[in-house]
Amino acid sequence: MSQKEQDFSKLVKENQGLIIKVARMYTNTPDDQQDLFQEIVLQLWRSYDTFKGNSKISTWMYRVALNTAITLFRKTTRTIKTDELADFHQPIDDENDENQQQIALLYKVIKMLGDIDRAIVMMYLDDVPYKDIAENIGITEVNARVKMNRLKKTLKDLMTQHAE
Repeated sequence: MSQKEQDFSKLVKENQGLIIKVARMYTNTPDDQQDLFQEIVLQLWRSYDTFKGNSKISTWMYRVALNTAITLFRKTTRTIKTDELADFHQPIDDENDENQQQIALLYKVIKMLGDIDRAIVMMYLDDVPYKDIAENIGITEVNARVKMNRLKKTLKDLMTQHAE
């Protein structure tokens, strides 16, 4: 294995959580998540030589991952899938799992958002700075803050509507 391949492999291992989150946010089944994860890694490898270090590595990875996910999402959503909510209706035995129910509901309502809004929320939840969110999405930092504030209200309203 070449040094470049070793460096790339280390980079993917260190940031696999980011890739998993993107895959989870833009797919509905574990198989689709795995496929998207692999496609993102492939696209990262293809563009690895083009990374010039002008931004943080995580910013670049988010950009590649989101572009890959959105492109694939648009191709596959021409047909409507009905199993979309299956992941969120698993029985929960313990009353202390209310937090898990809230997280599941949050993911459910995030998936209702448009592609760009979903990406903004996902990066916000990962504590990505507004500057990096703006750079990834192609908007100003002020616009990213305004959008996120509006999205917080939208998510709160959606969670209230969809709470059981």
